[in-house]
Amino acid sequence: MFDLRQFCAIAALFATVTVGYLGAQNDRASPSRQPSSGESTRLFLGLGPAPDSAAAARGQKLFGSNCAFCHGVKATGAEGPDLVRSAVVLHDEKGELIGPVVLNGRPEKGMPSFPSFTQAQIYDLAEFLHSRVEAVANRGLYTVQDVVTGNAKKGEEYFNGAGRCITCHSPSGDLAHVASRFQPADLQAAFLYPASVTPFEMGRAELPTATVVTVILPSGESVSGKLKRLDDFNISMYDSSGTYHSWPRAAGIKVEIRDPLAAHRELLGKYTDDDMHNLLAYLVKLK
Repeated sequence: MFDLRQFCAIAALFATVTVGYLGAQNDRASPSRQPSSGESTRLFLGLGPAPDSAAAARGQKLFGSNCAFCHGVKATGAEGPDLVRSAVVLHDEKGELIGPVVLNGRPEKGMPSFPSFTQAQIYDLAEFLHSRVEAVANRGLYTVQDVVTGNAKKGEEYFNGAGRCITCHSPSGDLAHVASRFQPADLQAAFLYPASVTPFEMGRAELPTATVVTVILPSGESVSGKLKRLDDFNISMYDSSGTYHSWPRAAGIKVEIRDPLAAHRELLGKYTDDDMHNLLAYLVKLK
């Protein structure tokens, strides 16, 4: 399984997140409760499951006494490489990739082996490294204080101009009184990570955040619905009645995808700090 935890911060790599994996991650959200800011951001970014905090705490101690002298206390590198950006760590799930490296070492690169580590210790160590990746990648985990520091007039200019927000949103329509429903930090999260916002919060009957797919079969029949998963071999969806469909990506099958949040994901790679702060300063005035 490909783990997208490598999308650290909000760099332009967001544009490469596959809509299929995002749809699969969104299906994990429980309809019975509103996810936390960190969970919502994880869903939007397509990050894997949250690290096991208890295991990560144990793994931190193991890392500190065995690995930190080379890779740094926070695993960001010292004499040895930065493990937060390591492909092995980023693709690992529960230690299946990290384990062999730890147990066997990499003598050709100067890394000693640790053959006495148990599988439980490997898991703990892996969860600590995943927690470090999570801390870097998931801004929803950060504690934000005074976020309204921008220029509202410039924010309005960005909204109507370079940001092209006006093409989908209206200050007197869907965004009317939006600042009355959100605290500033939550409002910022809402436009950065709109998949975290519920239709109720937006005051709309329907908020189009699901990726919509249309499959056109060789017979000419077309089926549309919410994308469940899309990869090189199969495509699956739920149609408007909730019925599950799945097809192999065989010759003759055409797939059309509409991601309503594509523009937001594209902006994540383009925003400057001033853009984000100015836009927020403008939006908080929409009361």
